[in-house]
Amino acid sequence: MVVIRKESVNSIPILEVVQEKKLVEKLPLAIFVHGFTSAKENNLHIAYLLAERGFRVVLPDAPYHGERDQGLGEKELSGRFWDIVIKTIHEVNTIKDFYVAGGLASPSEIGLAGTSMGGIVTLGALTQYDWIGAAVSLMGSPSYRDMAGWQVDELRKRGYQLPFTDEELAGRIDALGPYDLSLQPEKVGGRPLLFWHGEADSVVPHRYAWEFYEKLMKESGETAEIAFVSEKHAGHKVTQKGTYALVDWFADHLGRTKESAAKEEAAVELFNS
Repeated sequence: MVVIRKESVNSIPILEVVQEKKLVEKLPLAIFVHGFTSAKENNLHIAYLLAERGFRVVLPDAPYHGERDQGLGEKELSGRFWDIVIKTIHEVNTIKDFYVAGGLASPSEIGLAGTSMGGIVTLGALTQYDWIGAAVSLMGSPSYRDMAGWQVDELRKRGYQLPFTDEELAGRIDALGPYDLSLQPEKVGGRPLLFWHGEADSVVPHRYAWEFYEKLMKESGETAEIAFVSEKHAGHKVTQKGTYALVDWFADHLGRTKESAAKEEAAVELFNS
């Protein structure tokens, strides 16, 4: 049986999803970050599938989202988008530390993933933390500065009045550099990285992730543990194919889940022989 526990880690509201019989065991940990204007509860289907595969899954609420909602409208949230991203990057580290220190997560078996804004958080976190053993970006972008500039243009087209001068905006975009994975691809460091993205996505353009993937493949070659699942007609919504690609990626690339899968396959082969 898979159980869901509502908890708080250093004032960060989370849902912990894990098999009941493994509740107090040290397990591979998967942290999954939701998208912009979403909440942790909206990704329980992904957490359930990962828990079935032996993971302890943690779903946090990002700042100003879910239980941390402060009544801000979408326009106000849009102006704080990158502040939310950066703060969440630091908060996933806090969550990791909590579960490792508590003996509930193996420090060598930790995955980070997310949808849209959560995918952006995931890719930025790769520039900061070596503890990420495998990562999955669903509809994310590694190109922080380029995407931020594109977002500003899009908001202006819609008539949004951003509360910053042009000089302030330029400074804020420039400050994203340390978290911009496209500017420091070496930070991937050979770690397993999966992208899923719909080519018809109008919210987070497909091109940022795709161009980065092509660059990585050109530099790393076929030996790189990098994959891109692209769906031509998919928009800004993760398909079933994307969901199962994420679950399989973590199961195939993180510690004991990978070993367990290999043992299960060996047992099946022995039984059938």
